[in-house]
Amino acid sequence: MFYKSTGYRVFSAFNTAILLLLSIACVLPMIHILAVAFSGKAAANANLVNFWPVDFTTEAFRKTFDNRNFVRSLGISVYRTVLGTAIFLGLLLITSYPLSKEPHAFKGRTLYIWYFVITMLFSGGLVPSYILIVKLGLNNTIWALVLPGAVDVFSLILMLNFFRNIPKELEEASLIDGASHFVTLLRVYLPLSLPAIATLSLFTMVGHWNSWFDGMIYNTNGKNFPLATLLQTIIVQQDFSKITMNPKDLADISNRTVKAAQIFIGALPILLVYPFLQKYFVKGVILGAVKE
Repeated sequence: MFYKSTGYRVFSAFNTAILLLLSIACVLPMIHILAVAFSGKAAANANLVNFWPVDFTTEAFRKTFDNRNFVRSLGISVYRTVLGTAIFLGLLLITSYPLSKEPHAFKGRTLYIWYFVITMLFSGGLVPSYILIVKLGLNNTIWALVLPGAVDVFSLILMLNFFRNIPKELEEASLIDGASHFVTLLRVYLPLSLPAIATLSLFTMVGHWNSWFDGMIYNTNGKNFPLATLLQTIIVQQDFSKITMNPKDLADISNRTVKAAQIFIGALPILLVYPFLQKYFVKGVILGAVKE
């Protein structure tokens, strides 16, 4: 049995206490928002709600899902996240696989890598990017939200280094059996790279889901706003025109409960996906970063 010294036990207790406090600090705001969303109008407006609903009601959620602007923006965000992640993974795999080869196996590999890396150091800037999107006719379309960041160089470096950790004998055996490089990628590299793929996929999903700025500058029509952009206009800019309700609705609920319900709904999809992919985080990132 492993002997645990006094110092080790003290450190473990201190570490557990710190992590517990951090966990509580992350969870309590979400519990408060959920409690406000389920509370009555008077209690919410009077700031009487802490971590348990007062005058429990589900009207805020019902009115939120009855609002066509919110439902449409929610659908746009789901579509953007799924499409953007799929494009990202496709481009990531077919780009990182050849770049993971040795220079003698892929002539010009180093030049291509520097071609990508230099984009991490320099960019055209916001104004040229906006002009490019407009000139290409992509504004007010879903492509303006998914194509500009389709190839993330940081993820590319992690992925190609992950591929380089896979034993070369597996690839050689596949090629000897007559498989092409594309088949080798799908049948050998892809199954062995699930930790890295899951980790980078989650990073991309969170990025697309939470991104609001590009939805604002590339869309002139509020009907094309993804959910994060819609919530930004409602909560930060205090523009309630997107959730206009008739006087009868305002008699039962308040803007505060509606905003709380919308914030919780906006965070819920990622909260549901994260536990299924969280176990891949450490393994995926570390294995992709240990080899130059």
